[in-house]
Amino acid sequence: MSVWSRMGWFLAVLPTTAVVCLAQAPTVVAEDFPTLVKRLQAEKPMFAKRQQDLLAARYDLADRPARGTAMSRGKPVQDGVRVKLPAGMTWEKLAALSPEEVKEKQLWPAGFLPLPHPHHEAGGMIFPKFLIEETKKQTDRDLTRFDLDFDLPDHFLPEFPAPIYLTTRPDLGDVSQGKLVTLSNFNELFKDILNPKQLEGLRLLVTPFPQQQFNAIEDRRSLKASQGVACFDCHANGHTNAATHTVGDIRPNEHRHRIDTPSLRGVNIQRLFGSQRAMKTVEDFTEFEQRGAYFDGIPADAARKGTNVLERGSQVHFMAEFQALLDFPPAPKLNVFGKLDPAKASESEMRGQGIFSGKGQCASCHPPPYYTDNTMHNLKVERFFKEVTINGLTASADGPIKTFPLRGIKDSPPYLHDDRLLTLEDAVEFFNLVLELKLNEQEKKDLVAFMRVL
Repeated sequence: MSVWSRMGWFLAVLPTTAVVCLAQAPTVVAEDFPTLVKRLQAEKPMFAKRQQDLLAARYDLADRPARGTAMSRGKPVQDGVRVKLPAGMTWEKLAALSPEEVKEKQLWPAGFLPLPHPHHEAGGMIFPKFLIEETKKQTDRDLTRFDLDFDLPDHFLPEFPAPIYLTTRPDLGDVSQGKLVTLSNFNELFKDILNPKQLEGLRLLVTPFPQQQFNAIEDRRSLKASQGVACFDCHANGHTNAATHTVGDIRPNEHRHRIDTPSLRGVNIQRLFGSQRAMKTVEDFTEFEQRGAYFDGIPADAARKGTNVLERGSQVHFMAEFQALLDFPPAPKLNVFGKLDPAKASESEMRGQGIFSGKGQCASCHPPPYYTDNTMHNLKVERFFKEVTINGLTASADGPIKTFPLRGIKDSPPYLHDDRLLTLEDAVEFFNLVLELKLNEQEKKDLVAFMRVL
């Protein structure tokens, strides 16, 4: 049977209405770029207010630094539990309830539900303002989106620019010299401490390539045609600036998770990569990130907007080699086994280490010295709440979550894969409920004290 004969047979067996729909399917006419810009800019304030109202309802967003602790370059760490409880509830009362009771009475704190993207229906990469401004200053590239802005306050984000520590030159400490590493200064900063292959890998990591929202065609979200996005636009200085995105591996869109940019520090000891954790080496991640996450997992968009196909034997390997040099920040209170030196640690920190390895069960997934088991775990948080749609995101089951290293964790807020936990105190309360640990107030404080020195 010929192709046309088969098509005729197919149409013959379709209902009449289906044939009419095939024959009369309307031609989709895309908006021209000026019309698109005007429409999305007009909608922008509405979606921004929707997200800010959500954050204010969920969290205490005040700038309240912790005493006596800071990130590696001195930025204050935010203090205290910021997730708001339902009226009349306390953390002790909530922890005394079973997951079934919490779910039935709808007492699960809203801040422990999945956090939507700043505009979840639109999705895509979105950068904090400080990264946008410094990148524009150094390279004249503008990573501003005309349709939305980043949502979380700066004081809850990692310090910027982040320090860079190298496994090959620990004697140098922070090699960034307090600067954001970009295409304009990478050679000056690193030519004397990297070999030529590593230097070429770094060059590629700071080179922008086309991306779904930042490209040279009219299907973009930058006012001017864009060179694209560099790996180190999100992983600033090989760390993170909390730039966010929606994962490319889930459909429909309302089930896609907001995804935090993880730090690349310690990537040499990690074994799972990519939003779906399907990549098993940093080389896999480096090669396919621009084909997948850059274009929301849509190969047709990648081809149309200009995907950058990296060559495995040279470019990918060079980039991966540099990434593998990125070290965790110094932790002077830890010994060679990654545990506290009793001569340097406080009593609270020592008690916290005991809770971490004992009652808190943290070490079951985060064993020393790097505080990761390099696998995934399903927390089944959906035990505690009924499915609900929030700002375009359907909050349901998260599924398995990668165990990220906790070394240097105070430098990497916010926490969990979607930024829903703003402080380490929030993380402790979250896991106290999810794992049903029944920690008391002092045990929670000691656990936070321990994690701040990792």
